[in-house]
Amino acid sequence: MTSHASSPQPPEIAAWAQTRDRLRAHGLFNGPGSAVSLRVPATHALWFGRADDAAPLCIAIDGGVFQDEELRLHQAIYQHRTDVCAIASGVGRYGQHLTEWGGRMPGIFDEQVRHLGAMPFPAVNDALLQAALSHGTNALCLYGQPVVLGMTAERLVLNAELFEKCAKAFGLATATGRSVKALPWLVRWVANRRLFKDQQKAIGRVRQGLLPQESAGY
Repeated sequence: MTSHASSPQPPEIAAWAQTRDRLRAHGLFNGPGSAVSLRVPATHALWFGRADDAAPLCIAIDGGVFQDEELRLHQAIYQHRTDVCAIASGVGRYGQHLTEWGGRMPGIFDEQVRHLGAMPFPAVNDALLQAALSHGTNALCLYGQPVVLGMTAERLVLNAELFEKCAKAFGLATATGRSVKALPWLVRWVANRRLFKDQQKAIGRVRQGLLPQESAGY
């Protein structure tokens, strides 16, 4: 009997599975819409799958309209945010409660405003989605669930962990009934400018068909 070697899987499948497994190992998939996707700049496609899927699907970013609401959401984000190459939706145990606290939280930690940006108003319909994404934030409440973005898969995992830590601190502080103060305006402005510069570099790389480089340092 002649044996036939199996065809090698695209590297994007392994990258997607690794990202999914890291998020799952940290207990960051907690919503009914839990899913993760990765952009492939050179092909204008994305690899999308839910937290319990064995393998992702390869979908054109500018493809047709799909019935899967999560898939449509991920497509829309990639279309509006060229700097983003990785998305996780339905993340975080405490992140899930943000919708109960108004769907946003102030910038209370240096690392938060540096890598997540300013969390805008929640988007509850298609008309508000593009406006919410235009703020350049990497953590949002979209259609009633938390969504975290990253310029790379590695950055996505770090952002998801950071988002959950901040949401937990904010939630516990809010439970005391006291007001939660944001960092001084100047601190937030400097951190947001550094994030903006990273995003502009990422946009340039994606337009060249390349994945963004990892951001180094604070």
